[in-house]
Amino acid sequence: MTKTTHSPAALPPGQRRIDFFPRFGRRVGQPPPPVPAHPTVVFGGALTAPIEITVDELVGTDRHELRADFHCVAGWSVTGLAWEGVAFADVYQRYVAPAVAPGTIVTHVMVRGLDGEHFVAELEDLLADDVLLADRLGGRPLDGAHGAPLRLVNPAQYGYANIKHVCRIDVLAGAPAAGSPALLDRLLQSHPRARVWEEERHGTLPGWLIRPVYRAIKFVMLSAAARRGEPGHQSKVNIG
Repeated sequence: MTKTTHSPAALPPGQRRIDFFPRFGRRVGQPPPPVPAHPTVVFGGALTAPIEITVDELVGTDRHELRADFHCVAGWSVTGLAWEGVAFADVYQRYVAPAVAPGTIVTHVMVRGLDGEHFVAELEDLLADDVLLADRLGGRPLDGAHGAPLRLVNPAQYGYANIKHVCRIDVLAGAPAAGSPALLDRLLQSHPRARVWEEERHGTLPGWLIRPVYRAIKFVMLSAAARRGEPGHQSKVNIG
């Protein structure tokens, strides 16, 4: 089944289209984490017991295709990316929901990556029909730059919510308490929902107000990506 969740003529507020898909994020200066020979995803949190499932079993044969746009909080968008994987809602209903501890109402989901990144999403956002756990991009297995072995893909949320290198998913009965963020994290405070069409870029400031700061970051990091000549800079044609 193939879904399309973008309009070729429309971009969310404050976004500008680019013609390549760079590796981007706080850890862009570090190499991607190594992928285990037999990668798995551990499901935990408010379950009767943790569940560990191989990526191959998780994706299985009931594959979904999704053609969608990717929007970075820094203000750039790549349109028409072709992802393949398993619908998050299918994974939740098949493996997670039956294992939730009795009497627990799940409201949030924490997705963690092998690179140490994580995002806490509201469950209802991840149960949308265009959210995937993707293992392929542009007809090829994910590489390290874009989240091998498995990546959360939610076109309705900014890129920082689309966790790469997924290795653990915890279901929660409420939003976890926030820790004390570092100075940079306080300045660029992530919005807890990160919805692109509502321009939820920042946790406290309006999206339009913070745009110039993010655009400055975009210029520096995209220029660095171009100088590195990373594979995604060749052409969007090569990634679907």
